[in-house]
Amino acid sequence: MPPPPPFPSPLPLAPRPPRPGWNTNRNLVVTHPLLSLLESCASFRRLLQLQALLTVSGLAAHRFPASRLLAFCALSDPPRLAHAAAVLAQCAEGPNAYMLATMMRGFLRAGKPAHALALFRRVLRDRLPADARTIVFAVKAATTSSSPAEAIHCVAFKRGFIGQSVLVGNALVHMYASSMSLPDARKLFDEMADRDVVSWTTLVDGYARGGLPDEAWRVFCRMVVAGGGWPNEVTLVAAASAAGQIGLLGLGRMVHQCVVESGVRMSVNLENALVDMFGKCGCVASAKEIFDGMPIKDVYSWTSMVSAYAKCGDLENAGKLFKEIPNRNAVSWSCMVAAYSQANLPEEAMRIFNDMIAAGVEPIDATLVSVLSACAQLGCLDVGRCLYDAYIVSHKVELTVNLSNAFIDMFAKCGDVGAASRLFRNMEDKNVVSWNTMIVAHALHGQSEEALHLFQKFKAIGIFPDEITYIGVLSACSHSGLVSEGRYHFKEMKIVYGIEPRAEHYACMIDLLGKVGLLEEAFEVARSMPVGADEAGWGALLNACRMHGNVEIGKCAADKLVGLDPSDSGIYVLMSQIYASKSKWGQVKMIRTVMRDRGVKKNPGCSSIEVDGKFHEFLAADVSHAHSEDIYAALENIYLHSKLEGYISHVSCVC
Repeated sequence: MPPPPPFPSPLPLAPRPPRPGWNTNRNLVVTHPLLSLLESCASFRRLLQLQALLTVSGLAAHRFPASRLLAFCALSDPPRLAHAAAVLAQCAEGPNAYMLATMMRGFLRAGKPAHALALFRRVLRDRLPADARTIVFAVKAATTSSSPAEAIHCVAFKRGFIGQSVLVGNALVHMYASSMSLPDARKLFDEMADRDVVSWTTLVDGYARGGLPDEAWRVFCRMVVAGGGWPNEVTLVAAASAAGQIGLLGLGRMVHQCVVESGVRMSVNLENALVDMFGKCGCVASAKEIFDGMPIKDVYSWTSMVSAYAKCGDLENAGKLFKEIPNRNAVSWSCMVAAYSQANLPEEAMRIFNDMIAAGVEPIDATLVSVLSACAQLGCLDVGRCLYDAYIVSHKVELTVNLSNAFIDMFAKCGDVGAASRLFRNMEDKNVVSWNTMIVAHALHGQSEEALHLFQKFKAIGIFPDEITYIGVLSACSHSGLVSEGRYHFKEMKIVYGIEPRAEHYACMIDLLGKVGLLEEAFEVARSMPVGADEAGWGALLNACRMHGNVEIGKCAADKLVGLDPSDSGIYVLMSQIYASKSKWGQVKMIRTVMRDRGVKKNPGCSSIEVDGKFHEFLAADVSHAHSEDIYAALENIYLHSKLEGYISHVSCVC
């Protein structure tokens, strides 16, 4: 008898096909053959074949098979939203909340938040039992479409998600933080029963982006100390931003230590944040150490390092590194323009800007802000007007609040207060800087009544003034000799608004009192300053003494100024004029002797003029200009004609 055949060896199991990208449900177990094939479907053509089989078998009319067909169409890449909508409409049992949430997610991924919100309203209308995911998708849709999301917050509250669902809480905190409603974000955060690392990170990042770095740092420290989860990469980027804004190197070192101890992956974004942080904290060495150790650098890495050099005033290395940037963009160009503008090198800032335009790089709002600052320093009104026409009137650059403020400042400093005022009136959104800029502009041009009227309107709309506001207000009072108003506002800033007067405010009060002849009171203000008057304060008092011929107080002010800066020729000139007004020629001679012994020379007067876009500077008795002979001949001709018309007065100069 032949031996029985051996048992056939078992066939190897076929490997399970990889789960396609649209199928995000990792815990779903499907046993039906057709539905199992659907779970691994990766092409739309294959889906249509499976849908036909499901339709013939009658399964396509049921919710679960329809929900899986819908998930493929809504979440695959590219999405098939029209087909998904057809599947949703043909479901005989009617769509449930899960299906509508899946469709909402598909609309969000396709950039159609309004469609997602319409589906959420359907969930509410049909009283479907929405889960946390549905609320989260609705919040994202409202945030993306700039729709009022408070209504969704109310729905979440009524359905018991507030304080119970971390997922919903995080979404709502992120929504409020993104819209800069930081008090609402903090209130909701505090109401959450459970928080994870995303909850803490969202709040830290919100405060950092909202310009409240101190609050961001407090929340970050509380997160670490209170066990709110170890910071992840996004948390550390936000913490680095906060430390950089505060500018304290010790905090920056703490963030860097957290990065090292956390073992978090050092991404380009995190390294860029650390370079930027150390640069803003003034530690170029640490910034360069991280920059040099970066295996991959993008344009923001280079720009952050350039900014670090510029921050500490090392424009030479900033310029060298800028030239090495492989692909310079508008941000890197803007960084260099800002560096020169902030270093009071407006000609260089304009040169870099012109190079940027020649390179075919379109400026952004930050670029124009820095260029306008350079225009204001140079008095280039025509250039500023051209920039407004070329980029704002033509709608190439959006006129943001910061850019509007820069244009107002430029127009005012270049003498066109009317243009500054028109632009200010046309601003839909104004911040405290907008009001300050316009108040200071009026004060600068002696329009005290307009400045004070604007200040009253400013307070009436509920915006709190700051230190800069009161510098403008007190300057306006000083220009017009409004002593009682100046005294009132000087007290108001401290008593009503809690603003501690700085040296600039004291200097304004000294100038105000001195101009109207209240020299003793002005002297008392200078002596009563908590930290002592600076050069501006004593200089204002000395100039007032020159105006009113007060030798005694003038001598005290001059002694203080000499102690602060003995090389300032203006001190000796003013004191000489005071003595000359009292015919004390011996003292005038003595001052000249002191100036000669100390090597102090009077700084020559300087003026500038713009001709065909080029600036020409002239010093007193200057003959260095190529056309100086023609210039002096023209001046002599003007002088002679003016003298014939009787416009030349004989003024003697004592120094």
